[in-house]
Amino acid sequence: METEIKLKSTIACPHCGRQKEERMPTDACQYFYECEKCKEVIKPKEGDCCVYCSYGTVPCPPIQGHTSCC
Repeated sequence: METEIKLKSTIACPHCGRQKEERMPTDACQYFYECEKCKEVIKPKEGDCCVYCSYGTVPCPPIQGHTSCC
């Protein structure tokens, strides 16, 4: 049974708390994300492959699909 891969995640800025729903890339991990409100550039937490795995409500598509990430 295949699990449906979700392509949208709500990412929360760890600096100012702003949340925004974003469409995640399916062909690459997103290592940097600039908050539209405070302009801070966030990076993944240690051990995570991308900003969605660290700060999103849904992990990135490769992790959801149990495949190797970037």
